[in-house]
Amino acid sequence: MAYTGAGASIAGWARQARAGGWGYAGAGRSGPLELSRGRAHTLRMGFSDSNKNHLGALAALLTDTAPTNYLAPTQETFFNSLINTAPPAPANALFGNLGLINTAPAPSAETLVGILGLINGAPAPSVNALFGNTGFPNSLSQGLSSAPASPGWRHVIARFTKFMSNVAVTSKQNADGQTQQAGVISCLNRHFWNHGSETLNATLIGSWGKDTRTQPPRDADILFLLPDDIYWQYQDRTGNRQSQLLQDVKLALAGRYPRTDLRGDGQVVLVPFSPPIEVVPAFRCTDGSIIICDTNNGGRYSASTAAAELADLNHWDAYYGGHVRALIRMMKTWQHEKSVDIKSFHIERLAIEFLRAWPNSFRGVFFYDWMIRDFLAFLIGRANGWIYMPGTGEAVFLGDAWLSRAQTAHKKAIQACNYERDNYEALAGAEWREIFGSAIPILAS
Repeated sequence: MAYTGAGASIAGWARQARAGGWGYAGAGRSGPLELSRGRAHTLRMGFSDSNKNHLGALAALLTDTAPTNYLAPTQETFFNSLINTAPPAPANALFGNLGLINTAPAPSAETLVGILGLINGAPAPSVNALFGNTGFPNSLSQGLSSAPASPGWRHVIARFTKFMSNVAVTSKQNADGQTQQAGVISCLNRHFWNHGSETLNATLIGSWGKDTRTQPPRDADILFLLPDDIYWQYQDRTGNRQSQLLQDVKLALAGRYPRTDLRGDGQVVLVPFSPPIEVVPAFRCTDGSIIICDTNNGGRYSASTAAAELADLNHWDAYYGGHVRALIRMMKTWQHEKSVDIKSFHIERLAIEFLRAWPNSFRGVFFYDWMIRDFLAFLIGRANGWIYMPGTGEAVFLGDAWLSRAQTAHKKAIQACNYERDNYEALAGAEWREIFGSAIPILAS
């Protein structure tokens, strides 16, 4: 039986359940549910007795997608040392085309925390610790865990389903972006590899590579592997070798794309399409790792975490039924709409951290209003904290430049959730628009 999420159907089921029946009336389809199976599934998923949680239990029962035999990753394995110096230099032999860069191995449950550098050895926050060691401030925990007393939320599923559809990149935008990216890759291959392939020696990273892009499309990041002999040529030079290398990659593109420039921080080569393309020159080392240019402090190479980030994101997004990418896309919409000074990869890492602790992580779109509200509270609690990058364990400071906007959005989200509970469709929509802009509908029905 497919659950369509019609608000009237949810309310109808709630009335039947309250009257003692377990019939489900959904979008013109109805059928009995076994009480014993419902209880078993409710216990397995850890649902509480709140009305919204009962409705979530019904949706989970109908989809039955929550894993039952997954062993949580242990914290026993972790890198003995972080990569603070450049990996071994590339071998002299050319490595040819790029065969494995797009297929990072899936992390195992036992070694995920160690290999991917999650939390840097700190214990993963438990569900019961959601408002403790995960950083939820007590002053902001209002409305996070207590469920409303009366049935409601008739418009949540329709509203957030439409929202996710509105922020999705269109097929035409995808096709246009891929055409532009293929042209840049071909140009680089002709210059450095003596062939015009539109795919070899390159991979998409960032939001295009991780499939977290949203409307409007943002810059596409291309990691391009250069021949090994280029590395050795620049090692024989003096001065900032990485800056010199970026300048030469810029010149290689300038013949076809005259307005090509370096990004402000000097770390990538920028091709001014709409959306722009950022090229990250890289080398594959003898140990299989990939190093990229860092022109700061006289220049050095640093290890790329792109493959580990993608593997980690794929793992947790699959585990939580697609909710990781959904949360990332929604929060990136807020980031863009309100010009929030937080990096996209910060949102990505924090979304995973949050869902690993949130009690409702396995539930569906029916809980997305609470997910937004609770993530914003979690984010506020992480101000001036650190995240740890997969693959290297590198600690990245979060700062608090975004804090005031997160606090404002959290207050709006609390009010929106209250309106959703009471089925005030337009009032809830108006509050959500204060967070996400016009991408989220005021009237969902």
